[in-house]
Amino acid sequence: MSPFPSHRPRRLSLGPLEAEILNILWDVGTTSATVIHNQILEDIDRDLTYSSVATVLRRLESKGWIAKRRVGRAYHWEPLLSADSAKILKSHEHLQQFLAASNPDIVAAFADTLDQSSLDQLEAITQRIQAARRTQTSRKKGQRKQP
Repeated sequence: MSPFPSHRPRRLSLGPLEAEILNILWDVGTTSATVIHNQILEDIDRDLTYSSVATVLRRLESKGWIAKRRVGRAYHWEPLLSADSAKILKSHEHLQQFLAASNPDIVAAFADTLDQSSLDQLEAITQRIQAARRTQTSRKKGQRKQP
């Protein structure tokens, strides 16, 4: 299991172009706005100005998703977390929203609509949570025994 990311962007929400540019950065790594712009324009049906890409990069930076560093006369942009870390953060946010808006009866009602694969996943998650709790409990007991 991947650890919970230590870096969290200030805003998790992303627009379609922000998500596309972030995916490009995850694919190619640290790069310039020109490379990103050219990659988007590889789709001949796209019409996007360089300044639009630059604006979105600055917006992603202000949200805490990416950072820039000067390389010669240009800036190179780099993601501050991996695609996997972003997926973990977004999943955590969805789970928190679901739990905040739901009561146990509503959550339990969903069980009737789940297929066997989903039920197996929930069971596996439950087992991992229980194992983590047992580990925490035994650590706490071990700490109390020490003078």
